[in-house]
Amino acid sequence: MLNAQALSSFDPQTAQSADREIRWLMSSDVCKHCTHAGCLDVCPTGALFRTEFGTVVVQDDICNGCGYCVPACPYGVIDQRKDDGRVFKCTMCYDRLTDGLQPACATACPTQSIQFGDLDELQARADARLATLTEQGVTTARLYGRDTDDGVGGAGAFFLLLDEPEVYGLPPDPVVTTRDLPSMWRHAAGAAAMLVGVALSGFLGRRR
Repeated sequence: MLNAQALSSFDPQTAQSADREIRWLMSSDVCKHCTHAGCLDVCPTGALFRTEFGTVVVQDDICNGCGYCVPACPYGVIDQRKDDGRVFKCTMCYDRLTDGLQPACATACPTQSIQFGDLDELQARADARLATLTEQGVTTARLYGRDTDDGVGGAGAFFLLLDEPEVYGLPPDPVVTTRDLPSMWRHAAGAAAMLVGVALSGFLGRRR
């Protein structure tokens, strides 16, 4: 979330430089820790798992380098090593969380733009900040990842944006990439059953 005091004294979104207008739009490109995470659905080894904090973590010692999770992520935040193919991404500092500490990014951020805490509390704080920006005339402001009815069921990391998601390189309507898997399996099973029925009918017909 944007620091209120900083915005009150200086608008970081627009600044004049000679004859050009410069727009500063900042956002961290990290794992969103989706409620419905497609990467978890496709991992064949269990290298990806949901932690007790609700975050999604990669265990690099279990990852076999198949890379299935890379295209399964609607945000493109999973990277793959070129040498052995194993993947890695933001873990929201799982090791620090288990020791009762905050993620390093939230601890080190000098402006409190990155905040960590109880999700309900952060959402309420973000809603209040959005209302303040709207009152100040920032009509393009929006909360990204806040909606639990979106295509990934909401995210554990959400962002206060000052423009369209596409400007930040984010999908406007993120969708869990494995949402159609159940219906695909049902259709595949139906097609397989039909083929077996046709083959059996042909075999019985030849016997007559």
